[in-house]
Amino acid sequence: MDKPLKTPPPYPIASVDHALRAATILQMEGGATVSQIAERLGVARSTAHRILAMLVYRDFAVQDEDRLYRAGPVLELAAHSQSLVSRLRAAAMPHLHRVVDLLGETANLTVRTGDTARFIASVECRQALRVGSREGMVFPAHRTTAGLLLLAELSDEELAEVYAPERYRDRPADRPDLDRLRTELTRLRRNGFAVNKERSERGLIAVGVPVRDRDGTALAGLSVSMPSVRYASHRLPSLVTALSTAALALEDDLAERR
Repeated sequence: MDKPLKTPPPYPIASVDHALRAATILQMEGGATVSQIAERLGVARSTAHRILAMLVYRDFAVQDEDRLYRAGPVLELAAHSQSLVSRLRAAAMPHLHRVVDLLGETANLTVRTGDTARFIASVECRQALRVGSREGMVFPAHRTTAGLLLLAELSDEELAEVYAPERYRDRPADRPDLDRLRTELTRLRRNGFAVNKERSERGLIAVGVPVRDRDGTALAGLSVSMPSVRYASHRLPSLVTALSTAALALEDDLAERR
């Protein structure tokens, strides 16, 4: 089993977490208002305003003439607010909420960039023991459910380019075994879904399916994450069915928005 990569710190600092999440939102989606940031972080508008003011002061954000906050020079300007990530997230949120209501587990939407996978949307379930929001977090693609699904879309040549040895010259231990990875991706393509057992975090199980464009291109991965103590193999068919239904509905919504 791969060593889990990320463990929540024993003494989290909420204010720092809020600032980092706000900066990530601006970087990924291109811009947001104080009210939108407050809603996303679950804080008061006054708190969101103070967070954004500090980000502006440190050049992590800028405010335009319409009072919209955008990623600043430290982060580099993201694509405009109607970018694919922004449209994907906006279309996906209602479906993520429905998945959570149906399955009682945390739901996520993830995209791949190179050899990394970024969680662009996350809706927590209401159970006392639950997987927290992963929104904005970045993991190696081969260690995440959605990342594996999206890597499975690549040809052997494209996969070799993503994991070219020269890209890992300074961190060879981070490069996966390509023969093992290809074998796993072949199985995922055949199954149409992925199961991740504690590859990204200890005690976490995730199940996911791809979300496709009209031409069949996989745009993102839709997944549910749960504590390992609540997962059992007999749940897998119902989890995959629910996720596949939600992914199809999301694909229809994306087609209509275009």
